[in-house]
Amino acid sequence: MPDAPPRLRAQQLALTRHLRDPQAVSAPDGVEDRRVAIYRDLVFNNVESLLAGNFPVLKQVLGDSHWRALVRDFFRVHRAQTPLFPELGREFLRFLDAREDHAPSLPPFAGELAHYEWVELALQISDAELPSFDARGELIDGVPVLSPLAWPLAYAWPVHRIGPDHRPEVPPPEPTLLLVRRGPDGDVRFSQLSPLAFRLLQRLDEAPTLTGRAQLEALASEAGHADADAFVEQGRALFEQMRGAGVVLGTRL
Repeated sequence: MPDAPPRLRAQQLALTRHLRDPQAVSAPDGVEDRRVAIYRDLVFNNVESLLAGNFPVLKQVLGDSHWRALVRDFFRVHRAQTPLFPELGREFLRFLDAREDHAPSLPPFAGELAHYEWVELALQISDAELPSFDARGELIDGVPVLSPLAWPLAYAWPVHRIGPDHRPEVPPPEPTLLLVRRGPDGDVRFSQLSPLAFRLLQRLDEAPTLTGRAQLEALASEAGHADADAFVEQGRALFEQMRGAGVVLGTRL
C-alpha cells in the first residue's frame, strides 16, 4: 500500500518481513506472539499448499522436510512479479532458475521437473484463442496452422518418468521430447514425440507462413534426406496424424 500513512506502512512492512523470515526477523513490538503465530502459519501454509498442488512429484522426490525448507526459502527471498495465485507456480520456477547455480542440495533435474509439472496448469488456464483456419484445408499445398494449445517441449532429463523411485543422477544421451496439448474437453494430455515430429512443430512455429510442402522440404534438407519428394509424402501422413490429434488445426484461410 504505497499510499498508506507512513506509520501504517512501516507497521505493514515490519509485519511482512517477520512473516517472510520469522527466524531472523522479530515480530513488531507490541503485538502478542500468539496472534502473530496465527498469521505466520496461515500465510506460509497457504503458499505451501498451493505449490504442493502445482508440484506434487517434486514434493514427493524431495521429501516433506526438504520440500518445506525449499518453500520457506522461496517465501523468504523471492520477490514475486504478480499477486495472482494462478501465477504462483511460474514465480516458483523463476525462483528455482535463479537459485540453481548455488543450490547443490536440489537434485539436478529439479528445475526441469518443476517446469514439466507447471506446464499442465499453465495450459489449463491459458486464454489463447484459436486463429481462423480451414479445417479441411490441404496441408501440403496450403499453410498449416498450429494450435496455440499444443506445446512441444524438450528436456535434458526424462521428466515424465521421474518420481520417488526413479531419481536419475545423469541425463540420458538423448533429450526427452514431449507434446502437451489441451483438448476440446479441457483435459491436458502429454505424449512423446519423435525428433522428426518435434522439429516439424518447431518449424511450424518459427516459420508460420510456409506451406506444408516447403516445411517438409526444408526438414528433409536439415535431415540430409536425399529424396525430398518421398520425404514429403511420408510427411503428409504425419501432418494428417497431427490434424487428427488437434495439434494442427487445418490451413490458413
